[in-house]
Amino acid sequence: MAATHLLDTSVYCQPLRKLPLPEVERRWRALGDERLAISAICEAELLQGLEAKDSDRLWAAYRAILRGRLPLLPIDRRVVETYARIAAHMNKLGRPRPPFDLLIAATARAHDLTVATLNVAHFEDIEGLRVEDWGKAI
Repeated sequence: MAATHLLDTSVYCQPLRKLPLPEVERRWRALGDERLAISAICEAELLQGLEAKDSDRLWAAYRAILRGRLPLLPIDRRVVETYARIAAHMNKLGRPRPPFDLLIAATARAHDLTVATLNVAHFEDIEGLRVEDWGKAI
């Protein structure tokens, strides 16, 4: 089965938390790993956080739970072209967004995936982007 959802870092990191959000756990289980993917940006953000925290417990959890678990979608030509269009459009509207959020959005649009996030505001108003708030019970 092909992926249908691209996890934002806010969702992807949940299995490493001492108290992951039950809504995220339920939704992840319901869809299953085979319907999920992450962007290279998401993996980079998570690894940056692990480096900053320098926690043996978190590194061990990452290696045991997340590393290599989901397909990692690269930032390729299709993604960067989509990113450029989205960023220019959002800037023209006077609603610029952080580049990493736009790269995650561009990855989702380029691969026709729905962004799963806990930070809907980071992705709202991006034309053609489907977004799900995994912090709310379904």
